[in-house]
Amino acid sequence: MAQSRLQLRLWFLACLAAGPLAAATGRPNLLFILTEDQGAQLSFVGTPGLQTPHMDSLARTGVYFNRAYVAYPVCSASKAAIYTGLHNHANGILNNTLNYHKPAAKVTAAEREHVLYRTNRIRDAVPTLVERLHAAGYYQGVTSKLHVLPNEKFPYDEFMGPGATRPGLAEFIARARRTGKPWHLFYNISPSHRPYPNSDVEKIRVNPAEVKLPAYLPDTPVVRQDWAEYLAAIEVADARVGEGLAALRASGEEANTIVVFLGDHGPTFQHGKMTLYDLGLRTPLIIRVPGLPGGVRTDALASTLDLTPTLLDLLGLEPLPQTHGLSLKPVLTGTPGARGHDHIFAQISHRGPLPNPGMQERSVSDGRWKLIYREKAGTAWRQVQADSKDWKPWRNRTYDETVKHRDRFPAQYRILAEMDPQSLGGRVPALELYDLQADPDEMRNLAAEAPHRAARDRLYAALRKWVADTQDPAVAPPESSIP
Repeated sequence: MAQSRLQLRLWFLACLAAGPLAAATGRPNLLFILTEDQGAQLSFVGTPGLQTPHMDSLARTGVYFNRAYVAYPVCSASKAAIYTGLHNHANGILNNTLNYHKPAAKVTAAEREHVLYRTNRIRDAVPTLVERLHAAGYYQGVTSKLHVLPNEKFPYDEFMGPGATRPGLAEFIARARRTGKPWHLFYNISPSHRPYPNSDVEKIRVNPAEVKLPAYLPDTPVVRQDWAEYLAAIEVADARVGEGLAALRASGEEANTIVVFLGDHGPTFQHGKMTLYDLGLRTPLIIRVPGLPGGVRTDALASTLDLTPTLLDLLGLEPLPQTHGLSLKPVLTGTPGARGHDHIFAQISHRGPLPNPGMQERSVSDGRWKLIYREKAGTAWRQVQADSKDWKPWRNRTYDETVKHRDRFPAQYRILAEMDPQSLGGRVPALELYDLQADPDEMRNLAAEAPHRAARDRLYAALRKWVADTQDPAVAPPESSIP
């Protein structure tokens, strides 16, 4: 058995050396599964109270990245970074934009005149993964929503509805097969996005008494209910993942299909979506490639900027002319000495349809330490996602509950007030430093503490270099890191 696995591995590596992955039908297919607003919570990594058998099964047959991070923790901007391999100040999408889930030919003249269509879009000179696969002859489909612009940069052959289930996915694969082309399906899964299942009116499997709340959330029955509903939403998403994998197996093309599984960013709680803390940035990432043994877990630092470079490399297609990511192929193939990034960078630009230029946030992490840097922290607008705050229609229970119990949970209220300074008067720090090993929930800001000055200054220097190297036009960190 061990010898046959070694032979399979050697065959696979030989195919990679030769160029595109070898298969009877040419290049392999690509199933890209994206769950919305799902942080790094799944039963495979031991999240209390949660059961995700289909995601776990995929993790056990692929490579699971323990330390995977998105480049921008909100939907459109996160997708833009995935599709282009570029940070958002370079690819052009700086925040959420419009969702025209249809071919470019069906976008109306009036829709094209919308300010976001004209200003918050992938730049014309920046190639996308979808354009590259289209040029390589792939038949491509996307489910649920597009949510990136302009549509011309995303020449999908099919724009499928949000309710795509196993039969619909199987029919897509069958239609693609009839074209004689390899296929790419970008499978958006929405139920992990608020509003979560309402346990006031429907039974959920997750027991609020069995969940473990992160330290930045107040431990009250209402917040436990909200977190349990979030986990229940992930379980609904897991069932959708199962439908996609079942359709793939039934098609007979599983052995010739690369599968990527990813959460687009974290959930809508304080320290989550639209923040640079780990709940917002860390997501599950699994890559399963035909011919490679599964059950591998790696601590390599990975960014969603790496996905397009990795896939182009695996498929033997021309690399991007410019990328801020790197190919993870050496990690996936187990190449001796293979590693991920030395530093992971992320950003938030509170601009777009806002009343002023907005606060600018940037972060850098080496996996142990994280630095968050802000400009205009005390003077400019900080965008708060409606689903991070509002009861209607999003059923966010945690925001109002944290305000209600602010005297009992002052640290948790402070974190919420920093997330929403316009409403709650929070003071947003210009600089934050966290020891992720000792303080994984990022509760104690060490930026001003002398014993940690070396870590602060080292990351600050890396951030300044990244700003210069990537030509980030919106921030100008001074030489000194002293707040």
